Amino acid sequence: MQTEKMTRFGVSMPNRLLTHFDELISDKGYANRSEALRDLVRDYLVEREWEADEETVGTVTIVYDHHVKELADALTHIQHEMGTLIISSLHVHLTHTHCLEIIVVRGKSSEIRKMADHLIGTKGVIHGKLTAATIGSSF
Repeated sequence: MQTEKMTRFGVSMPNRLLTHFDELISDKGYANRSEALRDLVRDYLVEREWEADEETVGTVTIVYDHHVKELADALTHIQHEMGTLIISSLHVHLTHTHCLEIIVVRGKSSEIRKMADHLIGTKGVIHGKLTAATIGSSF
């Protein structure tokens, strides 16, 4: 893979904001401000992809009580109905009563959100989160 040409540019910001940014850089273990700034720009561009309803990827993570009557069947049904979006899933038994499921999805962001909302909103789901990612073709 060929290394992409880099362009150097200056950024001005208030000292207080820069101090907070430098703390973030240190906490996250970035090598320098440039690496952190590139990640922030990429995050913003991923958000734009999702807003534009483009082909994208992500994960839906849910934690649920598998003792809730018919919950497992309901979650499976939702996934089968929206199966064209699902690339893979991982099911983990956390405790005697709680399970974690991570579902890797790809498709139009509006369809992914619809499925994620349906899964997360199902009675018995304790916690859920949709994490947006990108197929990376724009970067």
